[in-house]
Amino acid sequence: MKTEDLITLIAQDARRPVNLTVVLSGAVAAGALVSGLAFFLTLGFRHDICQAVETVRFGFKFVVTLSLFAAALSLTGPAIRPGRDIGGRRWLLLIAPVLLLAATAVELSVTPTDVWLDELVGHNALHCLTIIPALSAFPGIFLFLAMGQGAPENPGLAGALAGLVSVGIAATLYATNCFDDSPLFVATWYPLATLIVVTIGYFAGKRFLRW
Repeated sequence: MKTEDLITLIAQDARRPVNLTVVLSGAVAAGALVSGLAFFLTLGFRHDICQAVETVRFGFKFVVTLSLFAAALSLTGPAIRPGRDIGGRRWLLLIAPVLLLAATAVELSVTPTDVWLDELVGHNALHCLTIIPALSAFPGIFLFLAMGQGAPENPGLAGALAGLVSVGIAATLYATNCFDDSPLFVATWYPLATLIVVTIGYFAGKRFLRW
C-alpha cells in the first residue's frame, strides 16, 4: 500500500473513539439487571430475610461478595487498555479472601467442634455450585462484549477478571436466597463456585478477547 493511500484511509476513518468506562459501566448494569430478573423469576429472597438481615453472619456474606465485585471491577478497565499495568493494585483481590479467612477463624473459635462439619457442608452446597455460575453467565456475556471494544494485552487475565466481576454480582444475588450463613460454608463453596466461573472466563478470554 502506498503512503498516500494509507493516509487517505486514516483520514476517512471518522469513527469516534469508544469510551471504555461508559461501555463497561453499561455492561455491568445490564448484566446485573438481567441476572437480577432471572434470579427473582426463579428463586427470590429466602422467606426469613427480614429476620436474617438482623444477623451478622447474613450481612457478612455481602461484605465478601461486594468487596470481590468492587476489587475486580476496579481492575477490569486497566486490563483492557494497552500499556496499563494493574500489578500494583492486584492486592485488592486479596480483600475478600482475607475477610473470609478471618471470619472462618472467628467461627471456629466460637463454634463447638462437633458442628463444624455440619456448618461447612450446609444444606445448599450443590445449589451454590450451580446457581452462582448460572447467574454469572448474564453479566459475563455483557462484559465480554464490552471488553471486546478494548485491547487487552493479557486476554486470559481480562477474561478472568470479567468472571470475578460476574461472580460478585451473582453471589450477591444468591446470598439473599441461601440459608447457609456460616463463614465455614461461605469460605468453602462460594470460592469453589468462583473458581468455576474464573476458569471459564480465563479460557474464554484467551479465545475471544485476542486482538
